[in-house]
Amino acid sequence: MPEPFVAYLRVYEPLSSFESSVREQLSGAVERGPVQQSRAGLREQDVWLRTQLTAPPQLLPGENRRRGSADDVLVLSPEQVPSGPAATVGPGPLVCPLDLRGRCAAALVGFLGDADVPLRTAALSVDADHARAQASSVVSELSDGAVHVLSSTWTVPLPWFVLVDPQEREVVAGERGTDRVSWRVAMADARRRVTRAHAVGKQSIGEDGPTKILRETGRWLERFHPHSAVELDYGGLVQLMSESDVEADTSAEDVHAIVDAMETGDPDEVSARYEGLRDFWGEFAARERHN
Repeated sequence: MPEPFVAYLRVYEPLSSFESSVREQLSGAVERGPVQQSRAGLREQDVWLRTQLTAPPQLLPGENRRRGSADDVLVLSPEQVPSGPAATVGPGPLVCPLDLRGRCAAALVGFLGDADVPLRTAALSVDADHARAQASSVVSELSDGAVHVLSSTWTVPLPWFVLVDPQEREVVAGERGTDRVSWRVAMADARRRVTRAHAVGKQSIGEDGPTKILRETGRWLERFHPHSAVELDYGGLVQLMSESDVEADTSAEDVHAIVDAMETGDPDEVSARYEGLRDFWGEFAARERHN
């Protein structure tokens, strides 16, 4: 079974920054063995499928476990995170809980709000009102924190590239081509870049579209420890990419160039860079319609 065609934006916080009860659970998960970054999508897929194979099926992962349990985490050391001179990362280990229960609940609330009645009926094993109430209850538990992972199917939201240093891309090759494409960045550097890009976008194109995504992303980053790390990972999208696609991918450079061009008032540069990005990512996004 292929890995889900999902890209991720993740935050890794110092383990020492969590409250004692959560820190104890996360420490246990680290000791049992963290999930490998390259296997995160498959792990999420496996957990979800297992909820549907129980008798009766579970609406959300972890329904039989205590609130706040953290069984799946990703781990980094501060030395794995490039950072600017004014940024501090750590102390280690840095941990990213997958937060599957909360993320699934938020996705379910969105699905119930957008899907047509026949699709909801076919997809759910319980009444839609009951599902909405249960999922909303789980989402409300997140009010004091934030999920550590944002995800996007079939494409990467272009504003996410603002956070990273284009020169710090890491490409991991495998037997069948590219296994992984990712960037890591210190939280302080990510916040600085998103703040600048939001200010430029607001001045240039207003508060809607990409500027709104930048504002929401900045608010999300502010909810985490300032010495955290941020990771942009293409995840399962690399399965759609040939080696030539990876070599031709200048998305991070293009997005940064767009911000610079907006700031200096160069609409021709903005247009040219955006057209290239639309052509590159449009090919992958179009596959969703034919899947």
